[in-house]
Parts: sequence; C-alpha cells; structure tokens
Amino acid sequence: MRESSVERHDRLLALVRERGTARVSDLAVLLGVSPVTARRDVEALAAKGLLDRVHGQVSWPERPATGGGAGRSAGAGEGLVLGLLAPSATYYFAEVIRGAHEAAARAGARLILRISDYRPEEDRARTEGLLAAGAEGVLVAPGWRGPEDRFSYGDWLAELPVPAVLLERRAAPGSSLDGLDRVASDHGHGVLLALRHLLDLGRRTPLLVARGDSPTALAVRAGYAEALRALGVEAPGPVIESVPADQDPEGFERAVRALHEAVTSGLAGAALVHNDVDAIEIVRRLADLGVKVPEDLALIAYDDEVAALADIPLTAVAPPKRQVGRHATELLVERLTQAPDEEAARCHLSLLPRLRVRSSCGAAAGPDPS
Repeated sequence: MRESSVERHDRLLALVRERGTARVSDLAVLLGVSPVTARRDVEALAAKGLLDRVHGQVSWPERPATGGGAGRSAGAGEGLVLGLLAPSATYYFAEVIRGAHEAAARAGARLILRISDYRPEEDRARTEGLLAAGAEGVLVAPGWRGPEDRFSYGDWLAELPVPAVLLERRAAPGSSLDGLDRVASDHGHGVLLALRHLLDLGRRTPLLVARGDSPTALAVRAGYAEALRALGVEAPGPVIESVPADQDPEGFERAVRALHEAVTSGLAGAALVHNDVDAIEIVRRLADLGVKVPEDLALIAYDDEVAALADIPLTAVAPPKRQVGRHATELLVERLTQAPDEEAARCHLSLLPRLRVRSSCGAAAGPDPS
C-alpha cells in the first residue's frame, strides 16, 4: 500500500523529534524519498509551525514546558501530541484521518498515526505504541468487524491513562465504553434520507443490498429496519447479502442474481447498496443481464467515496467523514487543555450524512435534500 503524505509527515516529525536536529538530505534517505519531496514536506510542516527550519536543517521547535494538559490554558493546543488509531488509511478512513490531521495542525498539535488493518486483537498494542511515542491523548477507531469484536476487544479502551475519543464507533449501552467521548456518523439518518428520496420519486420500497463485515455495514442494516418503520412501509424482501467481487466472485454473483430476480419479477424497482465499490460492480453486472439503471432500477450507493466516478454517476449517501475527524480532534484537544478542576460533561456527538443526487436514481441532480 502506498504511503500517504499524512503518514510520511508523521514519520518525518518522529525522526526530527527523536534527533532534535536533522539535515533535510539525511531525512530524505531515512524516509526513502527524493530530496525534493523531503524539502517540500519540511516546508509544509515548517509553515504550520511544527518544525523550525534553518539553512538546510530542521529542528524540533522549542516550546515552554507546560507540565501536560493541566498546565495549558483552555483552548491552547500548541505542542500537544495526539495519537490516532484507524483500521485503514484508505477508502472511508482516509477522509477521517485527513480531517483529524487538519484540525491537529490548526491547533498547533502533532498527530501520530497507527493502522490496525482491521485486526482488533492488535488494537491495544498499537494504541500503547502511540502512547510510547508521546501521545498525550488518543482518537481510537477500533478494527471491529462485528458485535462480537466489540465485546472481545473493547474493555481496554476504558482503562487508558490518557483522554480518549471513540471515532466512528458506538459503544453498547451500559458498557464500560459508553462513558467515553465519541464522535460518529448517524448512519440511520443517512439510510432514512435514501429511502425517503426513492419513495418520493414514486419508486416501490427499496431493497437493501449490504455487506455485514464492518460497523458501518451493520449500522446501515440496522438503519434500514428503523427507516422502514419510520416511513410506515414494509421491506419488499430480505436484505441481500453483498460481498466484494474480487474476494468472493461466487458470493457476489449470488447477490447480483438475487437483485436481478427481484427487479425482473416486479418485486423491487429501487435499491440501496452498501458500498460504492459494490454498487458500481453491481450496476455493471446488471447491465450484462439486461437490467438498466435507472430505467429498470433506481439505485443509491452508501459511502460516496467513488460513486460519482461510475459510468452512470451514482446517487449516494455521504457520511461526514472529514468532519468526524475534525470534530473528534477538536474535542480531544479540549479535553487535554481544560482546567484540572473543570468537570466537563462527556460528549456523544452524532453528525448527519447528506444525500448527493446524481443520475442513478432517475432524478435531476440538485441541492442535497438533507
């Protein structure tokens, strides 16, 4: 996997922090990049005040000792080191990480990143690695795939010795994690937007085609059932189990065939598909079988990562991924800089997705109806 600029910047900062002072040419060798890339990275970080740069060398900025969060004035994040654990640095979480990085930079803080690759059994060790690297507070998006992971690999989060914000994850009510700060997208609201839009277009109740291998997928499924109840309609059939076409071609073909049968039999004229990549592949395969989008099937994708790039641009639910990263980081900085005698209430912040209307649902694109 290609390293992102965010990850490379964090590696560069870690090298300078460890050495105190370093030549830009030496950093290029240590990072495995060209001198031009290293120089651009140094200039970008120096512009944000994260490094001091003089005559081909960079050094870690000297800042007054603060004695940790208790010694900082409220709202002053200068010099803080924040840790971020994410299950992936690509697709959905790339935008979450970007929002967190931007908010940290605005606060004068440095963000250190660790990736779990959706291995929840490694979350604790990777978070401890963030603390060892100097993180004074952490943003944690555990690599949970299903409810069982939340119970098997979650309790340690409540025992962390530093402030923590749960990111794009929801704790079980009454569990030890339920008292943590958290910031997450309200996927139930996103599903409701999609179903209401399709019904308003005169389409029959949409089918749901969804994965079941991530907290987002499970939240979309739960949101579908809740949205049907709120709209007073019944599901036209059971949820169609979706799987990645490249990982399970036979399972993917079963999902396509099930949706094809629902359309050609008159059972369904609309579908919500999680996620974008699956939706694009499903539209292509349905076309091979003679089902056209949007003429025969109005379709909305969920995630809006690459939906606009499909041959038929897909209407999509867009969770506020970047804003989730930004608000979570701002909340963590607030926790780290509040006065020691201040009793701040914990926060469960839900951010609402938007619906971006394109060609695949048969409606003219316009303002987000959110």
